Amino acid sequence: MKIQGTMFIWLSAFILIVAIVYGVWSNEPVGTTALFLAFGLAIMIGYYLAFTARRVDTGAQDNKEADVADDAGELGFFSPHSWQPLAVGVGSALAFMGVVFGWWLLYFSVPVILVAIFGWVFEYYHGENQTQ
Repeated sequence: MKIQGTMFIWLSAFILIVAIVYGVWSNEPVGTTALFLAFGLAIMIGYYLAFTARRVDTGAQDNKEADVADDAGELGFFSPHSWQPLAVGVGSALAFMGVVFGWWLLYFSVPVILVAIFGWVFEYYHGENQTQ
């Protein structure tokens, strides 16, 4: 995490320089404000990563002698197949079409979205994984 923190701090320094130069040369407030906000976001992330890196164990990414296998491990469970994201996408597309064609389409899209999200959340709560 030290490397990432250092990268974000240097990125924030670069964005600050660009924001100052852009603000002086362009006299355009929106772009200047956006660049200063980008500086703020980058410095917050860099400070958090540098602050956290001092309190956690050294990771494989901070060791110059580390191999790829040193950072390997279990990443979590990923569903091999699921139809629920497709149903959420169809319901969301139907809801956004409601903005174009009429708000009455929300009467059809909201139940589709809610049932799809419910199915997605509780997809593995059946059979041996079922809670009593």
